[in-house]
Amino acid sequence: MLLAYRYLTIFFYPILVLIIYFRKILKKEHNKRYKEKIFPSFFDVQKEKNKKLIWFHAASVGEVKSILPIVNELNNKNNLSILITTVTLSSGNLISEEIKKYRNVQHRYFPIDVSFVMKKFLLSWKPDAIFFIDSEIWPNLITLTKQIRIPIAILNARITKKTFARWSIAPETAKKIFSCFDLCLTSNNETKDYLQKFNAKNIFFHGNIKFINNSILKSEYPNDLSLSQSRFWLASSTHNTEEVLCLKTHIKLKEKFKKLITIIAPRHLNRVKDIKTVSESMGLNTSIIDKNDKITDEKEIFIINYFGALPKYFRYAKSVFIGKSTIKKLEDVGGQNPIEAVFCGCKIYHGPYVYNFEEIYDFLQKNKISKKIINFDDLADNLYLDLKETKKKQNNFLPIINELSNRIFNLTMRDINNFLANENI
Repeated sequence: MLLAYRYLTIFFYPILVLIIYFRKILKKEHNKRYKEKIFPSFFDVQKEKNKKLIWFHAASVGEVKSILPIVNELNNKNNLSILITTVTLSSGNLISEEIKKYRNVQHRYFPIDVSFVMKKFLLSWKPDAIFFIDSEIWPNLITLTKQIRIPIAILNARITKKTFARWSIAPETAKKIFSCFDLCLTSNNETKDYLQKFNAKNIFFHGNIKFINNSILKSEYPNDLSLSQSRFWLASSTHNTEEVLCLKTHIKLKEKFKKLITIIAPRHLNRVKDIKTVSESMGLNTSIIDKNDKITDEKEIFIINYFGALPKYFRYAKSVFIGKSTIKKLEDVGGQNPIEAVFCGCKIYHGPYVYNFEEIYDFLQKNKISKKIINFDDLADNLYLDLKETKKKQNNFLPIINELSNRIFNLTMRDINNFLANENI
C-alpha cells in the first residue's frame, strides 16, 4: 500500500501542481509563496548554525493557535530554532503575523506529500525533530523521516471513528505508519485506544492542548465604549443555515429588548453578502463590518467580514453561540473550538452536533460553562436570562479553566522536553 501511494503521488505530481496554480487563481493560495508547496527551488531554506531545528507542522488556524504557547516556551531556549509549516492561506497569514514576536521562528508552506519533493525538503532543512499536530498524517513524509532517522512526535493526535475505520482497511499499513512515531500525545481517550491498536508507542493523554490558555495570541484592543454599553450577543463560526437560526433568535429577543445587537461571524467569509441578503429579507437592519469599522446602534445585525476580529468581541460578549453544531449532515464532523471564547469569560451555547470537540464540550457542560440548545426558541430563552443586564461580569468558572489549562500545558511541556532531551536529538 505504501509503495502504491508513493508511485501514485509521483504520477499525479503534475496534476497536483496544476491544482495549486488553480487555487492560486481562485485566491485560495498565497499570491507569491504558493510555489513553496510544489517546487524545491522555492523552499527558501534559512538555517541558523549551532542551533537545533525543531519543525512543527500545523495545517490550519486551529492547530496553529494550539501550538503557539508551546512555541513561545521553546523560543526561550537559545539553542533551538523553530520552523512552522502550514497548509491553508488563513493559517499562513496568522502565523506570519505571530512570528514577528519571536527571534528564531520561521514559517513556510507545507510541500505536497510527493516523495522526491518531501525528501528534498527534509534534506535541505535537516530538522532535528518533527512535531505533527492533530490529524496530519502524510505517509511519504513519515516513512522518509524514519529512513533518515529523524525523531517524530504527534501532538494533540486525533483519530475519529470514521478515520479509524478507513485505516483498518489496511491494518498492516496503518501499523507501519503509526509505529514510526516516537511520542504520541492524544487529544482524547478514543484516539489513545485507536493508536494502541495500530502499535504506536509512548502514547499519553493529558487533555486537549486547545484548552491551553493562549494569552500570547490575544491582541491588545482599545476600550470600545459602544460595545461595553451595548446589549449584544455573538454567533461565532456559523455555517450555512445557522445564520437563519440566529436571526430568528434575534427577532424573538426583540420582543423583550427594545435595543439589541446580534453579531454574526461566519466561518467562511465568502458567504458574508449572502447572509446580509437573507437578514434583510427578514426585515432586519443589517451591516457588514470590515476592519476598523465600529458597532453602532444604527443597525441591529452586524456581520463580521475580516479575520482576527473574534478576540475583540469575545472580550465584551456575555454569551456566544458556536456554530457548525446544529446541522445534521455535519454530525460526524460537527463542532468548532469554543475555548478562546471561554477564556474571555463567555457563556457558550451550541447545537447537538459537536463530535469534533466532544470531550471539551462534555467538560464545559459538566461545569455549567456551556449549554446545548435545540432550536431558536431555546437559544432565545437562554440568552434572555444572560442579557437582562448589559454589563459583562466576571464569570466564576475561569479558575476551573485556568487550572485545567496549566495542568495540560505543564504535562505536555514535560513530555516535549523529555523527547527533545533524547540523546539522538
